[in-house]
Amino acid sequence: MVNRVQRVAAYAVIVRGGEILLSRLAPRVSSQEVWTLPGGGLDHGEDPRDAVVREVHEETGLDVTIGETARTNSLHLPDTWRRGRRVDAHSLRIVYDGWVAPDAPEPRVLEVDGSTIEAAWKPLAGVLDGSVPTASLVRDALDGYRPFRFQRVAAYALVRREAPEPAVLLTRISHRGFHTGQWALPGGGVEHGEAPAAAVVREVLEETGVTCTVGALRTAGDVHVRGTAPSGRDEELHSVGLVYDATVPADTDTFTVERDGTTDAVAWVPLRDIASGATPVVDLVRLALERELADLS
Repeated sequence: MVNRVQRVAAYAVIVRGGEILLSRLAPRVSSQEVWTLPGGGLDHGEDPRDAVVREVHEETGLDVTIGETARTNSLHLPDTWRRGRRVDAHSLRIVYDGWVAPDAPEPRVLEVDGSTIEAAWKPLAGVLDGSVPTASLVRDALDGYRPFRFQRVAAYALVRREAPEPAVLLTRISHRGFHTGQWALPGGGVEHGEAPAAAVVREVLEETGVTCTVGALRTAGDVHVRGTAPSGRDEELHSVGLVYDATVPADTDTFTVERDGTTDAVAWVPLRDIASGATPVVDLVRLALERELADLS
């Protein structure tokens, strides 16, 4: 009678910027080049969530954060070889969505004499077209993978001044945010239970170091994008932005930029530079300044 072997393992699908983090199987596991999801078997009594975090760190050297839910994958090989003997093998794989920080170091294997010998970011397109050789687990996991859907309500300030020339107060988006390098209105997400006008005051203070006075609601817009969130998670973001007229104390020219946030610069930007395209801005800026920009055209 063929021995029965059952194994429970946990893995992570970690996607970032069109690439997926994979581990290469060691020659003792596969004589050919084969890449698989980072992860591995559960220790006795170990929670699957703890197991996948541990295994990803051992195989890639990276600290992973995983989602709240998981998918399962079952593989039954009634006649195969394990550790030099013929067995009836059943593998139950628990697959989580995961993400690592955008500024995480390059992956590298930490475990010694393990089942993997290399870790690397591989192009998703190469996995899907077969040019990157992968275990069936990778393709099965990607069939059920979807980027995290995140809907966000945000509130922003439209702060203008007329002298020495018509200008608007803008913040530049850092590498930690969507639309890196473009300029946006100061503001950000509305917290649960927070009034949008209060969110404007709080966010403007965090991003510029200046306290603003909020006026009337001017306009609203929305944007739908996919990319790497500040956390490192692969997201589909739908952001609804509320724009309020606002003022800051007269002659305000000195600003304090938040550290390690989604803003890396603050400045008064002339309307003519926005109208000409000399300063790249997100769509919400043009929507909020629609009348002013039309007068310049």
